[in-house]
Amino acid sequence: MHSVILDSYENRAVNVKSTEAQTQLRILANHLIVSNYLQDTSSEVINAELDMLANLYDGRVIVINDDLKVVKDTYNISQGKTIISEEVVNCLKTGSKGTVSKYDQANGYIEIVTPIIESEVIEEEDVSVSGKVSEVVRGVLLTSVSTETIAVTLDILSRRAQILEILIILIILLFAAWVSIMLLRPFDRITTAINDVKAGYTDEPIVGPNYLETEQIINAFNALLRRMKVLDDSRQEFVSNVSHELKTPITSMKVLADSLLAQEDVPNEVYREFMTDIGAEIDREDKIINDLLALVKMDKKAAGLTITSVDVVNLTEVVLKRMRPIARKHNIELTLESKRAITAEIDEVKISLVIMNLVENAIKYNKDEGWVRVELDADHQYFYVKVIDSGYGIPEDSLEQIYERFYRVDKSRSREIGGTGLGLAIARNAVLMHRGTIDVKSVVDEGTTFTVKLPLRNG
Repeated sequence: MHSVILDSYENRAVNVKSTEAQTQLRILANHLIVSNYLQDTSSEVINAELDMLANLYDGRVIVINDDLKVVKDTYNISQGKTIISEEVVNCLKTGSKGTVSKYDQANGYIEIVTPIIESEVIEEEDVSVSGKVSEVVRGVLLTSVSTETIAVTLDILSRRAQILEILIILIILLFAAWVSIMLLRPFDRITTAINDVKAGYTDEPIVGPNYLETEQIINAFNALLRRMKVLDDSRQEFVSNVSHELKTPITSMKVLADSLLAQEDVPNEVYREFMTDIGAEIDREDKIINDLLALVKMDKKAAGLTITSVDVVNLTEVVLKRMRPIARKHNIELTLESKRAITAEIDEVKISLVIMNLVENAIKYNKDEGWVRVELDADHQYFYVKVIDSGYGIPEDSLEQIYERFYRVDKSRSREIGGTGLGLAIARNAVLMHRGTIDVKSVVDEGTTFTVKLPLRNG
């Protein structure tokens, strides 16, 4: 802005000064013709005009005749000498068209070449022909006009502009500092809130003004806080559930054992019945412990995957072969539908555990004479395992919780069929380790569909 404004002023001032000087020089040229100064330079009036004009513009005026001889030089240096200059020669040839004004910024002057023109009226048979006037160039005025006043004004304007710029910069810096302080206040409050949460003083979400700069941070932190709270609640619930689940079989065994000890001469049939019940409780305890160990192993970040190239169709057939006795026991029809051969890079043990848990749940939570269908399909990037059943279904409000450890939709039915509430948690963890997804759709009393999506290639 500084440069543009000063350059604009300089160009304007030079143009105005050039125009003004050219006007004065044209008037002076007319006086030179009228007083026949080019032939007789003794006119004091003209000499005074020339000196006055030179002093007015703090410059130099040179009068040159049509023979390129210097008739008058206000500096009295080149008088009587011959000047051969392109601009002067051109001006003598072309007249008014040869008027030139050149600005020499480095040396601080404007050079103006002005023709001294005598107008002649063309006469024919002593009768003047109106409108026919010819220009006769009698000489040239070569003038140097000082631009020192323009330079001084530019210097003054530049200093004022610099002062103004410094003031503007200070104002901008003060405004920026004020804005920064105002913008940092919400961040300070966020930092304080985070430190309070870290110290354990509170677990309440941050509520703040909806500044664009902080809104996303506040939302992200509140989401993280909610997630931490859910995890903490889940951990406490998990510990409580583990304690309860492990304690229940032990309590049953204790009651059965105390009953046996309290009786004398216990018949073999009763003794066998009690020991069968104790064995069942031990099997239940063992299943819970094994499922818990499987979950712990999957939760460890260090627990890697043993990736091999596996025929998914053959793997699923092997799992279903193991599950068919359980299906027949519950009169459930178990079928497999594969649309194509599928080979994937997976951990065979963990994926077989996923399929087994989903199929086992579909069988156990099914209706009499029901059915379970396993569908396999793949595209160029993923393969899909669908486990569809005709069972009792899952209520919509429970769909978000079915992957939680020890969560049961129907606790009475789960205890009746011996479920631990860990199967879906194990399946979900195994799928996530493969960077896959597991989705569920269910309608109460109509059935449930689990869809597992896994990449064909690891990494």
